[in-house]
Amino acid sequence: MEYKFNFEKLEIWNLAIELALTVYNLTKKFPEDEKYGITMQMRRASTSVSANIAEGMTRSGKDRKRFLQISFGSSIEVLNFLILVYKLNYITEEEYSEVRNQTQELTNKINAFYKSLPG
Repeated sequence: MEYKFNFEKLEIWNLAIELALTVYNLTKKFPEDEKYGITMQMRRASTSVSANIAEGMTRSGKDRKRFLQISFGSSIEVLNFLILVYKLNYITEEEYSEVRNQTQELTNKINAFYKSLPG
């Protein structure tokens, strides 16, 4: 069995990876002229969530909390773009609701984890 790092065992990291996968699959069908616009921004924001959780787990105290704040902010950035692409009719209402719920669950759990840390 392969070794798992601490961040890989976290529910929030796994949820963040799932969000990034969802965003990548969703953005595949965006218009070609958005390739270097919203598509890239949404993908970067979604991958930033898990990356900051992972990096934060290598830190302690206030540093760890700072990386969780960045992760939370990137989740909200994903939500912002989600609202925009829905209003642009790039995604369906069902897709919008699904990803919005996914993002809401993740942000709630990041926030709870943040509050559980000392400092």
